Amino acid sequence: MSVEYAARGLIGVLTPQANTTVEPEYNILTPPGYAWINARMTSRFGTIEERLVDYFGNVHSFLPQFANAPIQSIAFACTGTSYLAGVKDEDRVLKEIEEKTGLPAMSAATSVCKALNVLGAKKIGLVSPYAGSLDKACPPYWEERGFKVAAKRNAEWTGENFHPIYSLNSDAAQACLDKMHDDDLDAIVMLGTGMPTLSPIARTPYVGRAPVMSCMLAIVWASVAAAGGYEPDKRDLLDWIEGKHWKERMHAWEKASVKR
Repeated sequence: MSVEYAARGLIGVLTPQANTTVEPEYNILTPPGYAWINARMTSRFGTIEERLVDYFGNVHSFLPQFANAPIQSIAFACTGTSYLAGVKDEDRVLKEIEEKTGLPAMSAATSVCKALNVLGAKKIGLVSPYAGSLDKACPPYWEERGFKVAAKRNAEWTGENFHPIYSLNSDAAQACLDKMHDDDLDAIVMLGTGMPTLSPIARTPYVGRAPVMSCMLAIVWASVAAAGGYEPDKRDLLDWIEGKHWKERMHAWEKASVKR
């Protein structure tokens, strides 16, 4: 069964409660013929770390927001949860979602793993929006998934705002990319689903020979392929990284964002 704006596939997206990036970047990245609907994951806890753990612990309570909409894949659009839960718990929860719904389910982190494997990438560079325990937890996660973290840069955030990650701008990610100089990297990943990353990817799809992706680009790519029922290959992923179908939309958003 299809719906008017999702003839090729409909995606159910689970988004952290205050995230201001997932929905705009899904809008920009989703190809014609596909659509998505969103469910907000909420938590009563005060710290980022507590909320991230809580999202996974209560993920089954968020799924009913999709009701009987004919979604064809489920995207858990949060990366920090993967680091704190760990590989085994992440795989367990995603498997439970699939068994409960009968649909393919992926997190932002497992989508990145899929993309890196499609590229044949092993030696990676990371751009991190995190601080403290989250920042400390992210490299071990990628190492456990079989990748070597050979370079890492942290986005700089200054000033007071509503959230230390969601209030970062794309310039912070671009500044980190500009400092990546390791010619031996197989790929560069900009982490998190909260830091805007599409402008840097549009401007800098490669650093040396290394393709540049983000958690958001990876999860939209993976969830679209799952909803569409096809297995993407390397050329397909590189087309996404090079912005073949979305760069024009990104430029339109940038133009509209210029303060007058």
